Amino acid sequence: MAVTVNIHEAKTNLSRLLARVSAGEEIIITRAGTPVARLVAINPKPRQRKLGSAAGKIHIAPDFDAPLPEEVLAEFEK
Repeated sequence: MAVTVNIHEAKTNLSRLLARVSAGEEIIITRAGTPVARLVAINPKPRQRKLGSAAGKIHIAPDFDAPLPEEVLAEFEK
């Protein structure tokens, strides 16, 4: 559930409100009781993955893409 604060309280306690938002809360800022803004945390961009970072850590069998045996294929059609 979102916490509601008025503009004066938001200006006075911005640092505290930002700490609460960082912890996962949502803050609604109101003017004369009417909601005018929502304060929410920004999800950080995922780190860029480095190509080849798992080199030598993964083994793929030579027959990885070989056709499945008939008895295994039959199980999928049940």
